[in-house]
Amino acid sequence: MVGPNRPQIVLFGSSIVQLSYSHGGWGSILSHFYSRKADIILRGYYGWNSRRAIQVLDQLFPKDAATQPSLVIVYFGGNDSMGPHSSGLGPHVPLPEYIENMRKIANHLKNLSDTTRIIFLSSPPVNEVQRHKKKSTVVSEMVRTNEMCRVYSEACIELCHEVGVKVVDLWTAIQEKDDWLTTCFTDGVHLSAEDTSDWTFYGEIKWD
Repeated sequence: MVGPNRPQIVLFGSSIVQLSYSHGGWGSILSHFYSRKADIILRGYYGWNSRRAIQVLDQLFPKDAATQPSLVIVYFGGNDSMGPHSSGLGPHVPLPEYIENMRKIANHLKNLSDTTRIIFLSSPPVNEVQRHKKKSTVVSEMVRTNEMCRVYSEACIELCHEVGVKVVDLWTAIQEKDDWLTTCFTDGVHLSAEDTSDWTFYGEIKWD
């Protein structure tokens, strides 16, 4: 630890989180916004789904840690919603299991401390045409559609309302832009600087 302790903001999720510092993304925006106020900790893993996430909850967020995060921002769903691979090895997670996995994540984080805040991000939409052009032959069987992203997004939002966790409806918010298909993605899936430049849902957090 360098200098005095600061509040910690943990970004936990799949490649939407891992790449949040690329292309002027939302992770870098947070770091700029909270410079000298909080430490941003990146825990994003390319290709991960909610099933993998619950396997590491205790390691990443131990309940007996001396210091607990002040805010955890969680994103899983895009990989879960992909069509299953014939090998059974793809990232697809059936919707009922996804909901229960996200419930486990929410409950675990809520039990870290009385002051830990939580924000879930729902699955953003995808540009299916752009995604098809960028898709590799390795994942050619795994289909990602905007409709399935909607289904998983709505499930995430409904769960958050049920368990009392703040949630950002990215699927709806992004598509409110007239030019979202051409400006919001780097590859049809991952978010561009254009898409994240006006994110204002974090606001100014008052640290206790």
